[in-house]
Amino acid sequence: MYQRWRDLLFLHWPVPPELIQPLLPPGLTVDTFEGNAYVGLVPFTMHGVRPVGLPPMPGISDFPECNVRTYVHRGGAGPGVWFFSLDAANIVAVLVARSLWRLPYFFARMATRRDSTAAIAYHTDRLAPPPLPAASRFRYTPTGEPQPATPDTLEFFLAERYILYAYARHRLWRGRVHHTPYPLQTATLLDFNDTSLAADGIHLPIDTPAHPPLVHYAFGVDVDVFPLRPLA
Repeated sequence: MYQRWRDLLFLHWPVPPELIQPLLPPGLTVDTFEGNAYVGLVPFTMHGVRPVGLPPMPGISDFPECNVRTYVHRGGAGPGVWFFSLDAANIVAVLVARSLWRLPYFFARMATRRDSTAAIAYHTDRLAPPPLPAASRFRYTPTGEPQPATPDTLEFFLAERYILYAYARHRLWRGRVHHTPYPLQTATLLDFNDTSLAADGIHLPIDTPAHPPLVHYAFGVDVDVFPLRPLA
């Protein structure tokens, strides 16, 4: 498939690996950077979603999405992403992704806009299926100069992941994506509230000044998505 990902906000919190490992399926190990695992909350917009060779479909190919994720590997190889949940404002995309991609997609009411100060506002409120409530509100302003993450840095560990894992039918599945490196920038988080992490079983004091997230922004990348394959 072909997709365009735009206005990606990356919020990350360091967490003890032992908090995340019990939430993973058999065969995956939580990935760490300098001893910490990381939980991410990533809102963005999808554009032009379609199978390669077909045109975009009005009303289906463009929609907001927000995912809760962590980072994993399989036997010390294949560093990738594990999604706890993916909320999307497109019921067709949700049904297709649940069926064909075996990913935990949820249908949500979502909206995004830029206000008069050039800040980006983003809101998501899960409708179905449970667990509920699961809602997030963001308002932020990109800052800094866009540049790719430097290898062996925390930013590279968090952003440059080209494998995703899923678990269904008592087996592990792997998918691959390809895109140019993210043009990462710093960003200022102006407003934030979330219940999505708690709905996914991740209980962190994320809304307190004592636990601010790492904040990054990327204008966007064009993405090729390859078929999901079962792993032995």
